[in-house]
Amino acid sequence: MALAVVSPVRAFATATLAQTAPGGIRGRFILRRAAKPSERRPEVADPGAGAPREPVDRRRAVVYLEQAPRPAFDEREPARASMDQRNERFVPHVLPVMVGTTVDFPNSDLTYHNVFSLSRAKRFDLGRYAAGKSKSVRMDRPGVVRVFCDIHSHMNAYVLVFAHPFFDVTELDGRYELASVPAGTYAVVGWYEGEPRVTRSVTVAAGTWAELDLPEP
Repeated sequence: MALAVVSPVRAFATATLAQTAPGGIRGRFILRRAAKPSERRPEVADPGAGAPREPVDRRRAVVYLEQAPRPAFDEREPARASMDQRNERFVPHVLPVMVGTTVDFPNSDLTYHNVFSLSRAKRFDLGRYAAGKSKSVRMDRPGVVRVFCDIHSHMNAYVLVFAHPFFDVTELDGRYELASVPAGTYAVVGWYEGEPRVTRSVTVAAGTWAELDLPEP
């Protein structure tokens, strides 16, 4: 999987759960309702329409197990991930991590940024900092953390914090892969732009891959 940036599922599930079981769950998350692109609000100091920017890629979603098997909650080494600030946007737009991960927020722009969140899972305000600087936050509770910039109102992103390693960011065609899932029956969730869009049940046999597509209703 995808979530510079750590690839959380493959890093955690493959490296730390490979001994549990080969195989897992894979398929496609098929989105039917695309999110509306966010338009940049002009700032007072902008000359005219302002400089063009790369569009935010909102096609990537997150697929995860609603509940994970008990061994998935064993204590693991703290991890580190990065959400860059580049061209006045957060990169990546969606970053899934495990509880205990420290997320770095480097500023790769020539302007100041102020990263903050008012989310229940993690509330923080990093204050203003200049180009080339970086500040970090430890994600210590599971949940969805909405991230914003207090200076640039058009900037927003998501950090999804999980208590287990069974999650993946989809490819552009919607493909996902949850590796090393032990045998059992699970609820698989497709999440996109702030909400779970679809949930399906799947049974995984020991040592095999279960194929599961998640077509949005």
